[in-house]
Amino acid sequence: MKTKNLATIYAIAAAALYAINVPFSKILLRYVEPTMMAAFLYLGAGLGMLLYSTVSKAAGKAAPAERLTKKELPYTVAMIVLDIFAPILLMLGIKSSHAANVSLINNFEIVATSLIALFIFKEVISRRLWIAIALVTVASIILSFEGAGALQFNTGSLFVFGACLCWGLENNCTKMISNKSSVEIVVLNGIFSGLGSLIVALTVGESIPPALWGLSALLLGFVSYGLSVNFYIMAQKDLGAAKTSAYYSIAPFLGVAFGMLILGERPAIQFYAALIVMIVSTYFMIKDTVELQHTHEHSHTHTHAHSHGDIVHTHEHTHTHTHIHVHGNDSSNHDHKHNAMSHDHLHTC
Repeated sequence: MKTKNLATIYAIAAAALYAINVPFSKILLRYVEPTMMAAFLYLGAGLGMLLYSTVSKAAGKAAPAERLTKKELPYTVAMIVLDIFAPILLMLGIKSSHAANVSLINNFEIVATSLIALFIFKEVISRRLWIAIALVTVASIILSFEGAGALQFNTGSLFVFGACLCWGLENNCTKMISNKSSVEIVVLNGIFSGLGSLIVALTVGESIPPALWGLSALLLGFVSYGLSVNFYIMAQKDLGAAKTSAYYSIAPFLGVAFGMLILGERPAIQFYAALIVMIVSTYFMIKDTVELQHTHEHSHTHTHAHSHGDIVHTHEHTHTHTHIHVHGNDSSNHDHKHNAMSHDHLHTC
């Protein structure tokens, strides 16, 4: 029971640490330019997790994991390239939008990931997930209008949609390497995506921020994109992917709360309508995810041949056992087919 409780704390901590990214990024964007901010966030995650991994190995606490190989190189490169552009677009969106709005619109990533998985990777989407996709889309459109009665999209929202599309494709690439070391993926992605963003920032004429704000951005990146992933993985070991994903789904709503508390934001009236729609969509996503973690009992008959001198005969016996199947980024292979597919998404950086 204590192990489960600790795992639950890890899952909620993962959601909370990721949720603080938007409001604190909005504060730092007053002093750090958007592309440079994206670079420092990812460098903070990569370098921070590299240090964390080194200390864990020295202490003998590092869990064994399968390393990346040349076979995964195309997906790894695609992940890094997409993670150069996604955070840049997100920072541009945060700079010109309410943090609370951005936190909720981030859920559009689920729509992008699911539709890309459907059309490119031929995955099947369940009825509940279709409902959730429709609701997230409606809520995102509501949040994107400039104000009550305005029929003009907020420019910041368009940047966030762009980030979600990049991350949706990145999620599908990451899924192809999800059986490899998560820490190695975070370190590689963080360092190389961060360096890529840094090159873009310098190319467009952005300047290196003062030490205080640069270090603050590095620390935020380590906490929101590094430690958050690590806590998620630790929770998943004891809770399973489905329950961990369910707890993690509170991240956008924590982001809204943090935005209001830290920034003192008071969103427009349409925000609250979108919030209700997004809560309902999250219910359908959680229900879809958790119910796909199910138990199957199988009876298998094994035949054993025994030889006694010149006589050979066989014995048959049957036993029953239980398998837990989790559908998500680390789903198990099995022989029976389901018509539903849920998506469990966590940025590896």
